[in-house]
Amino acid sequence: MRRLAFLLLLGGCTLTAPTPAPRYVVGAPYQLDGVWRYPREDFAYADTGLATVYDRPGRLTASGEAFDATALAAAHPTLQLPALARVTNLENGRQILVRINDRGPDNAARTLGLTRRAAEILGAAGTTGLRVRIQVQEAESRAMAGENRPEAPRLTVSTAPSAAVQSESLAPPPGARQSNRGQTAAAGPVPVATNTPAAPAAVPLRLPEEVWQTTPRSGQLAIECGSFSRPEYANVQRNRLAALGAHVSTDYYAPRDRAFIVRLGPFPTIAAAESALRRTLPMVPDAHIVIE
Repeated sequence: MRRLAFLLLLGGCTLTAPTPAPRYVVGAPYQLDGVWRYPREDFAYADTGLATVYDRPGRLTASGEAFDATALAAAHPTLQLPALARVTNLENGRQILVRINDRGPDNAARTLGLTRRAAEILGAAGTTGLRVRIQVQEAESRAMAGENRPEAPRLTVSTAPSAAVQSESLAPPPGARQSNRGQTAAAGPVPVATNTPAAPAAVPLRLPEEVWQTTPRSGQLAIECGSFSRPEYANVQRNRLAALGAHVSTDYYAPRDRAFIVRLGPFPTIAAAESALRRTLPMVPDAHIVIE
């Protein structure tokens, strides 16, 4: 009898979704997929890696926003939240802006978790290891930090003149909206910029579905094990990882404190790169897969 009364009482209860409370978050170190992650501010972040689709229905993101699989949003293991980033599918050159507002993905071999809709717009809905470039939009991301951190001054961000952007037509993915901000296209192509335009000045919680086309550059898979300002420092790391086949490469376009890079590979498949990464992580906790 008591059990029946309890079930009747439970049946009358209504479960409510958690209330969104957007906030600025960096956060403490945490463990994900057996790997320690150390969140930090990096408004100049630019890197390559593998992305996957992630899904957390009915939950709040790490920055207190409602998870929405239909929004152009993403999860990153260490970046400040929220942040605005330009994500490029290196395999087809398609490029979009996403709102990074969550921690993840759950696989330590993946650099970025994309919502289902973001993956669809990038042309990779069923991909579990999409080769991407991620570029944080510094001015807009700093403004987002100010908006969600009351004690910080709000920043004014100006956009480039619209006349500076050249565009051509590209057939949109199913359901994609026209890139005029906030408007829905009844029919017709999505404007695609032939050069990289400025991001929106005011970053909304739900980004417009704009698509840009760049030259595909899929590249080879490698594992980055550190970047250094001097070759002798890089050689010390290379010697530590000699049994794994580490080598030092030089990037003249990188900042001076990261000009000498220690890497493993290249690897012929994602599975091979992921296996090598698992062997490397105990020695280099921040090792990650990149696209050369």
